[in-house]
Amino acid sequence: MTIAEVPTKVVYSRPKSLNDRVTHYCPGCTHGIAHRLVAEVLDEMGIVEDTIGVASVGCSVFSYNYFDVDFVEAAHGRAPAMATGIKRVYPDHIIFTYQGDGDLASIGMGEIVGAASRGEKITVIFMNNANYGMTGGQMAPTTLPGQKTTSSPTGRDVKRQGYPIQTAELLSTLEGASYVVRRSLHNNREVRRAKQAIRTAFEVQKAGLGFSLVELLSTCPTNWAMTPVEAREWVEERMLPVYPLGDYKISAAVAELNKLEG
Repeated sequence: MTIAEVPTKVVYSRPKSLNDRVTHYCPGCTHGIAHRLVAEVLDEMGIVEDTIGVASVGCSVFSYNYFDVDFVEAAHGRAPAMATGIKRVYPDHIIFTYQGDGDLASIGMGEIVGAASRGEKITVIFMNNANYGMTGGQMAPTTLPGQKTTSSPTGRDVKRQGYPIQTAELLSTLEGASYVVRRSLHNNREVRRAKQAIRTAFEVQKAGLGFSLVELLSTCPTNWAMTPVEAREWVEERMLPVYPLGDYKISAAVAELNKLEG
Protein backbone atom coordinates (compact mmCIF):
# COMPACT_ATOMS: atom_id res chain seq x y z
CA MET A 1 0.00 0.00 0.00
CA THR A 2 1.40 3.37 -0.97
CA ILE A 3 1.21 6.41 1.23
CA ALA A 4 -1.52 7.86 -1.01
CA GLU A 5 -3.69 4.81 -0.35
CA VAL A 6 -3.49 4.91 3.46
CA PRO A 7 -7.04 5.52 4.75
CA THR A 8 -7.46 8.64 6.80
CA LYS A 9 -9.79 9.32 9.68
CA VAL A 10 -10.94 12.84 10.44
CA VAL A 11 -10.59 13.41 14.18
CA TYR A 12 -11.27 17.13 14.19
CA SER A 13 -12.71 19.74 11.86
CA ARG A 14 -13.23 23.43 12.32
CA PRO A 15 -16.72 24.43 13.53
CA LYS A 16 -18.81 25.94 10.76
CA SER A 17 -19.28 29.14 12.74
CA LEU A 18 -15.51 29.78 12.89
CA ASN A 19 -13.89 31.44 9.90
CA ASP A 20 -10.92 29.80 8.18
CA ARG A 21 -8.22 32.28 9.12
CA VAL A 22 -5.19 32.56 11.37
CA THR A 23 -5.85 34.36 14.65
CA HIS A 24 -3.62 36.99 16.20
CA TYR A 25 -3.44 35.23 19.58
CA CYS A 26 -0.04 34.31 21.05
CA PRO A 27 1.11 30.66 21.04
CA GLY A 28 -0.28 28.85 24.07
CA CYS A 29 -3.04 31.40 24.71
CA THR A 30 -6.38 29.73 25.40
CA HIS A 31 -8.54 32.31 23.63
CA GLY A 32 -8.47 29.97 20.63
CA ILE A 33 -9.87 27.11 22.71
CA ALA A 34 -12.64 29.34 24.05
CA HIS A 35 -13.51 30.49 20.53
CA ARG A 36 -13.74 26.88 19.39
CA LEU A 37 -15.98 25.89 22.30
CA VAL A 38 -18.38 28.75 21.68
CA ALA A 39 -18.49 27.98 17.96
CA GLU A 40 -19.10 24.28 18.55
CA VAL A 41 -22.02 25.08 20.85
CA LEU A 42 -23.54 27.49 18.33
CA ASP A 43 -23.25 24.82 15.64
CA GLU A 44 -24.68 22.05 17.80
CA MET A 45 -27.62 24.19 18.94
CA GLY A 46 -28.35 25.28 15.37
CA ILE A 47 -28.50 28.96 16.34
CA VAL A 48 -25.74 30.40 14.13
CA GLU A 49 -28.13 32.40 11.97
CA ASP A 50 -29.89 33.82 15.03
CA THR A 51 -26.81 34.82 17.04
CA ILE A 52 -25.22 38.24 17.43
CA GLY A 53 -21.89 38.61 19.24
CA VAL A 54 -20.49 41.71 20.90
CA ALA A 55 -16.71 42.07 20.86
CA SER A 56 -14.86 43.92 23.60
CA VAL A 57 -11.64 45.88 23.77
CA GLY A 58 -8.60 43.83 24.76
CA CYS A 59 -6.94 40.72 23.37
CA SER A 60 -10.30 39.55 22.00
CA VAL A 61 -10.94 42.82 20.17
CA PHE A 62 -10.72 41.07 16.80
CA SER A 63 -12.99 38.18 17.72
CA TYR A 64 -15.50 39.48 15.19
CA ASN A 65 -13.04 38.38 12.51
CA TYR A 66 -13.03 34.81 13.72
CA PHE A 67 -16.70 33.98 14.34
CA ASP A 68 -18.90 33.54 11.29
CA VAL A 69 -21.91 35.15 12.96
CA ASP A 70 -23.17 38.72 13.04
CA PHE A 71 -20.92 40.77 15.31
CA VAL A 72 -20.57 44.31 16.59
CA GLU A 73 -17.70 46.05 18.39
CA ALA A 74 -18.41 47.84 21.66
CA ALA A 75 -16.48 50.67 23.27
CA HIS A 76 -14.22 49.69 26.16
CA GLY A 77 -16.27 48.02 28.90
CA ARG A 78 -19.60 48.70 27.24
CA ALA A 79 -20.29 45.27 25.73
CA PRO A 80 -23.04 44.37 28.26
CA ALA A 81 -24.80 47.67 27.59
CA MET A 82 -24.64 47.17 23.83
CA ALA A 83 -25.79 43.56 24.21
CA THR A 84 -28.70 44.76 26.33
CA GLY A 85 -29.83 47.13 23.61
CA ILE A 86 -29.51 44.52 20.87
CA LYS A 87 -31.40 41.93 22.90
CA ARG A 88 -34.26 44.32 23.54
CA VAL A 89 -34.51 45.10 19.83
CA TYR A 90 -34.12 41.45 18.80
CA PRO A 91 -35.57 39.45 21.72
CA ASP A 92 -35.71 36.26 19.66
CA HIS A 93 -31.97 36.35 18.90
CA ILE A 94 -29.17 34.88 20.98
CA ILE A 95 -26.87 37.69 22.13
CA PHE A 96 -23.49 37.14 23.73
CA THR A 97 -20.52 39.22 24.76
CA TYR A 98 -16.94 37.98 24.73
CA GLN A 99 -14.85 39.95 27.24
CA GLY A 100 -11.51 39.80 29.03
CA ASP A 101 -10.80 40.81 32.60
CA GLY A 102 -9.56 44.27 31.69
CA ASP A 103 -12.71 45.05 29.76
CA LEU A 104 -15.19 43.42 32.14
CA ALA A 105 -13.68 43.57 35.63
CA SER A 106 -12.03 46.99 35.34
CA ILE A 107 -13.53 49.72 33.19
CA GLY A 108 -16.65 47.64 32.52
CA MET A 109 -17.45 46.57 36.07
CA GLY A 110 -20.39 48.96 36.34
CA GLU A 111 -21.78 47.69 33.05
CA ILE A 112 -21.65 44.02 33.98
CA VAL A 113 -23.12 44.60 37.44
CA GLY A 114 -25.96 46.60 35.90
CA ALA A 115 -26.73 43.95 33.28
CA ALA A 116 -26.68 41.13 35.84
CA SER A 117 -28.78 43.00 38.39
CA ARG A 118 -31.38 43.80 35.74
CA GLY A 119 -31.50 40.16 34.72
CA GLU A 120 -30.77 40.96 31.10
CA LYS A 121 -31.32 37.88 28.96
CA ILE A 122 -27.80 37.84 27.51
CA THR A 123 -24.84 35.47 27.79
CA VAL A 124 -21.35 36.62 28.80
CA ILE A 125 -18.16 34.68 28.09
CA PHE A 126 -15.58 36.13 30.49
CA MET A 127 -11.86 35.37 30.01
CA ASN A 128 -9.75 35.77 33.15
CA ASN A 129 -5.97 35.64 32.60
CA ALA A 130 -4.96 37.74 35.61
CA ASN A 131 -3.41 40.63 33.69
CA TYR A 132 -3.93 43.21 30.97
CA GLY A 133 -2.77 41.00 28.13
CA MET A 134 -3.19 43.29 25.13
CA THR A 135 -1.31 46.28 26.52
CA GLY A 136 1.77 44.52 27.85
CA GLY A 137 0.83 42.56 30.96
CA GLN A 138 0.07 45.25 33.52
CA MET A 139 -1.67 44.54 36.83
CA ALA A 140 -5.41 43.97 36.42
CA PRO A 141 -8.24 43.69 38.96
CA THR A 142 -7.78 39.93 38.64
CA THR A 143 -4.01 39.87 39.27
CA LEU A 144 -3.13 37.49 42.10
CA PRO A 145 -1.57 38.62 45.41
CA GLY A 146 2.19 38.63 44.93
CA GLN A 147 1.95 38.23 41.15
CA LYS A 148 4.57 40.20 39.27
CA THR A 149 3.43 42.24 36.30
CA THR A 150 4.96 45.04 34.27
CA SER A 151 3.26 47.58 36.56
CA SER A 152 3.80 45.61 39.77
CA PRO A 153 7.39 44.35 39.30
CA THR A 154 7.75 43.36 42.96
CA GLY A 155 4.42 41.59 43.05
CA ARG A 156 0.89 42.74 43.87
CA ASP A 157 0.81 44.02 47.46
CA VAL A 158 -2.77 43.69 48.73
CA LYS A 159 -2.12 46.28 51.45
CA ARG A 160 -1.43 48.90 48.78
CA GLN A 161 -3.27 47.62 45.73
CA GLY A 162 -6.15 45.63 47.15
CA TYR A 163 -7.30 42.09 46.58
CA PRO A 164 -8.28 40.42 43.29
CA ILE A 165 -11.89 40.87 42.26
CA GLN A 166 -13.68 37.52 42.17
CA THR A 167 -16.21 38.30 39.50
CA ALA A 168 -18.26 35.10 39.53
CA GLU A 169 -18.69 35.26 43.30
CA LEU A 170 -19.64 38.95 43.14
CA LEU A 171 -22.22 38.61 40.36
CA SER A 172 -23.75 35.51 41.92
CA THR A 173 -25.05 37.68 44.77
CA LEU A 174 -27.28 39.64 42.39
CA GLU A 175 -30.92 38.62 42.20
CA GLY A 176 -31.09 39.11 38.43
CA ALA A 177 -28.32 36.62 37.68
CA SER A 178 -29.61 33.18 36.73
CA TYR A 179 -26.51 31.21 35.82
CA VAL A 180 -22.99 32.16 36.94
CA VAL A 181 -20.17 29.60 36.89
CA ARG A 182 -16.39 29.45 36.71
CA ARG A 183 -14.50 26.94 34.62
CA SER A 184 -10.91 26.62 33.36
CA LEU A 185 -9.13 25.77 30.12
CA HIS A 186 -5.88 24.39 31.54
CA ASN A 187 -6.49 20.70 30.81
CA ASN A 188 -8.72 18.48 28.70
CA ARG A 189 -11.12 17.58 31.51
CA GLU A 190 -11.78 21.21 32.33
CA VAL A 191 -12.12 22.11 28.66
CA ARG A 192 -14.94 19.58 28.36
CA ARG A 193 -16.60 20.99 31.48
CA ALA A 194 -16.19 24.50 30.08
CA LYS A 195 -17.98 23.54 26.90
CA GLN A 196 -20.89 22.08 28.85
CA ALA A 197 -21.15 25.29 30.87
CA ILE A 198 -21.15 27.41 27.70
CA ARG A 199 -23.90 25.21 26.28
CA THR A 200 -25.95 25.62 29.45
CA ALA A 201 -25.47 29.39 29.40
CA PHE A 202 -26.85 29.61 25.87
CA GLU A 203 -29.68 27.24 26.74
CA VAL A 204 -30.58 29.51 29.66
CA GLN A 205 -30.84 32.47 27.32
CA LYS A 206 -32.78 30.48 24.73
CA ALA A 207 -35.28 29.53 27.42
CA GLY A 208 -35.61 33.19 28.46
CA LEU A 209 -34.36 32.54 32.00
CA GLY A 210 -32.20 35.62 32.48
CA PHE A 211 -28.56 36.63 32.75
CA SER A 212 -25.89 33.96 32.27
CA LEU A 213 -22.09 34.21 32.61
CA VAL A 214 -19.29 31.67 32.21
CA GLU A 215 -15.93 32.78 33.61
CA LEU A 216 -13.02 30.90 32.03
CA LEU A 217 -9.54 30.85 33.61
CA SER A 218 -7.18 31.44 30.70
CA THR A 219 -3.43 31.32 30.11
CA CYS A 220 -1.20 34.21 29.02
CA PRO A 221 2.23 32.63 28.39
CA THR A 222 3.70 35.72 26.72
CA ASN A 223 3.04 38.18 29.53
CA TRP A 224 3.60 35.60 32.25
CA ALA A 225 7.00 34.83 30.64
CA MET A 226 6.27 31.11 30.63
CA THR A 227 6.05 28.29 28.15
CA PRO A 228 2.52 27.14 27.29
CA VAL A 229 3.00 24.06 29.50
CA GLU A 230 4.26 26.16 32.41
CA ALA A 231 1.32 28.51 31.97
CA ARG A 232 -1.20 25.68 32.24
CA GLU A 233 0.54 24.44 35.37
CA TRP A 234 0.47 27.96 36.80
CA VAL A 235 -3.28 28.14 36.29
CA GLU A 236 -3.74 24.94 38.26
CA GLU A 237 -1.26 25.71 41.01
CA ARG A 238 -1.75 29.47 41.47
CA MET A 239 -5.03 30.59 39.97
CA LEU A 240 -7.37 27.85 41.14
CA PRO A 241 -6.78 28.54 44.87
CA VAL A 242 -7.78 32.18 44.32
CA TYR A 243 -10.48 31.46 41.74
CA PRO A 244 -12.07 28.12 42.70
CA LEU A 245 -14.00 26.43 39.93
CA GLY A 246 -17.68 25.87 40.54
CA ASP A 247 -21.31 26.78 40.06
CA TYR A 248 -21.85 30.09 41.84
CA LYS A 249 -25.46 30.79 40.89
CA ILE A 250 -27.95 28.29 39.54
CA SER A 251 -31.45 29.72 39.80
CA ALA A 252 -34.35 27.41 40.51
CA ALA A 253 -35.58 27.81 36.92
CA VAL A 254 -32.14 26.93 35.54
CA ALA A 255 -31.90 23.91 37.83
CA GLU A 256 -35.26 22.75 36.51
CA LEU A 257 -34.04 23.29 32.92
CA ASN A 258 -30.92 21.22 33.59
CA LYS A 259 -33.06 18.46 35.10
CA LEU A 260 -35.32 18.39 32.08
CA GLU A 261 -32.31 18.19 29.76
CA GLY A 262 -30.79 15.37 31.80
